[in-house]
Amino acid sequence: MKNIKIGLIGLGRIGLIHFNNLKYQIPYAEVVMVADPRHKEQFKGVVVGTAEELINHPEIDAVVICSPTNTHADYIDLCAAARKDIFCEKPHDLSLERVITTLETVKKAGVKLMLGFNRRFDANFKKIHELVNLRKIGEPTILKITSRDPGPPPLSYLKSSGGLFMDMSIHDFDMARFIMGKEVEKVYATAAVFTSDEVAEAGDVDTAVINLTFMDGSMAVIDNSRKASYGYDQRLEIFGSNGMAQADNNKHDSHLLVDQEGSHGALPLDFFMDRYEASYRLEMMAFIEALLKGEGLPVDGHDGLEAMLIAIAAKVSVDEKRPVLLKEIRNTIRIKAL
Repeated sequence: MKNIKIGLIGLGRIGLIHFNNLKYQIPYAEVVMVADPRHKEQFKGVVVGTAEELINHPEIDAVVICSPTNTHADYIDLCAAARKDIFCEKPHDLSLERVITTLETVKKAGVKLMLGFNRRFDANFKKIHELVNLRKIGEPTILKITSRDPGPPPLSYLKSSGGLFMDMSIHDFDMARFIMGKEVEKVYATAAVFTSDEVAEAGDVDTAVINLTFMDGSMAVIDNSRKASYGYDQRLEIFGSNGMAQADNNKHDSHLLVDQEGSHGALPLDFFMDRYEASYRLEMMAFIEALLKGEGLPVDGHDGLEAMLIAIAAKVSVDEKRPVLLKEIRNTIRIKAL
């Protein structure tokens, strides 16, 4: 079986994770070139070039985009023109209009585009998804997702992130669609600033509760915070007509101390790079396998678009203090079947 030859743009935190997985952990993947202005000529034995050189390299089959968000759509368009398949970290742009035009470009070019919603590949959440699909809990009616970071990012990041809903909650919006297997009809969100003056300075919020109503009337409740003093809090519970299923935090270890003062155990892992280390590898493996087998992608541009629509509706809900129907957001722009 031939190798899929990869070019990777951006060697920040996520880019380095994907680079190391592709180079050392994933069979049938070969990193041919990387592009990052902080590196010259070679990086860990791989040739460094410009993004344009990489995209147009005749040997490269697919491009992994891990550069800043404001470059994603331009690189996707260039990859489509060069007939390169694409893996892109979310979101692929902060403008709904630009997202739709790039999805149309990708579709017209006939190339594959996978979005980086790595939590779908986490073993805990994937198991819950399987249990729901096997009808082990009957018809799912209530989903609860807790997602809290250990601390807010720096002001420079907050100003360019697109806000809590587009940057952080968007993973939970995708997870809600993935676990429930249903589409969202209505969004109602409340939010505030509790953790950092820099969050308010950036015009953002750091704490939110989002209620989603699906087309069949079933519901999801998502709570987000930029600061959990005890670590990276990632939990999920789904309730159905025949039972319920839960996924708890991954912790530093599984010890339990019981004494006269009570029960004591380890804290949750520190941050997403620890908590989701395996899921990053598995999502990239799924991308490579889909290219090798000529199969459909497990997460595509449509999934990214749907999560983005929910994020926009949540922001409108907070600003206007009301429930927002997703069709309101769709009606603001021409959205074709993608």
